[in-house]
Amino acid sequence: MNARDTLTYLDHAATTPMRAEAVEAMLPFLSDRFANPSGSHRFARSVRQAVDEARDVVADVVGCQPGEVVFTGCGTESDNAAIVGTQRRHGGIAVCAAAEHHAVLHAVQHGGGRVVGVDAAGRVDLDALAAALASDASPFVSVVSVMTVNNEVGSINPMREIAEIVRHHAPRALLHTDAVQAPCWIDLRTITPHVDLLALSAHKFGGPKGVGVLIERQGTVLEPLLQGGGQERDRRSGTHNVAGIVAMAEALRLTDIERQAENRRLAGLRDRLVDSLLQQLPDVIETVPRDVKVAGSAHVCIAGIESESLLYLLDEAAVCASAASACASGAMEPSHVLAAMGVEKRYSLGALRMSLGRTTTDADIDCALEVLVAAVRRLRGAPVHPAVGMKGVPA
Repeated sequence: MNARDTLTYLDHAATTPMRAEAVEAMLPFLSDRFANPSGSHRFARSVRQAVDEARDVVADVVGCQPGEVVFTGCGTESDNAAIVGTQRRHGGIAVCAAAEHHAVLHAVQHGGGRVVGVDAAGRVDLDALAAALASDASPFVSVVSVMTVNNEVGSINPMREIAEIVRHHAPRALLHTDAVQAPCWIDLRTITPHVDLLALSAHKFGGPKGVGVLIERQGTVLEPLLQGGGQERDRRSGTHNVAGIVAMAEALRLTDIERQAENRRLAGLRDRLVDSLLQQLPDVIETVPRDVKVAGSAHVCIAGIESESLLYLLDEAAVCASAASACASGAMEPSHVLAAMGVEKRYSLGALRMSLGRTTTDADIDCALEVLVAAVRRLRGAPVHPAVGMKGVPA
């Protein structure tokens, strides 16, 4: 099978390419400005100032006070700090939705918490959430976690309504949201007022890997996961990743500026991609309606194939995408998200997550369509035009 030289990257939900501006912002702190920001001398203080300026930028984009910004090592750490830190400090149990990222789901399950169902679009079932919180049984619910944007299918949870339910049925509980997938698509200032804790990860919006944020609203007190030097006002010990923090702030600032225009542009590309697939291939479903998901999500389920086989053919043709399936005991099983949504197994086993982003072009969509249609037809045993096969998916 002949791989192409040009990469078609449709996996922005997994990670995004670093912005050139973010790389440029971090370079001085990888060379000349190497001091530890916790130091007391003027060299260290100048580096600490860069961290503080980055904190101000993050606070402005998120819509909170700078003192509410806690820098962490990644989104997973932020999620765990919110859930585990709440339980360690206040006791009780955690409640989350069944379609959460495993960083949340596993933390909740490990602590003996409750998992509530989702609707057919992957959004938390509001009635089920209310019922789970209404019980006065011990232990009480100390933290509720519902993600802003689903990382697999792109559906958007109604955080305002969720907050109202939590405040009514579990007034002692903190509300946490994994907003890792949100910054490119949603103005975080519309989310932050409704939650107590909010997690971000830099590499999802053009920043570097290995740096994240946990917003802890004023008055929120957690037990820190890490003990040590007391950085981040005793909320997250450990030497600051200064280069990563500065680069993250710059990427987040630019993402905020460009969001509206990029949403319009990428929605058009996404619609063309999905509409063309539905027209050219039978027995394909768009997993989530477009009016309840973000513009960059092009998740489909294709009957009659397995995701792993499709991804192999796409990879051979230099098209990068992902799937929501994993191999368990030698048999393909649907992802926990699609299972919770009630997607039929004949479709969910052929799940394909294509996620668009800032670098996605019309040419990427053209290439992805040509390769994907040929690959599905091949897997289904249908004839493939030789001209298509020459691009990497031979008949």
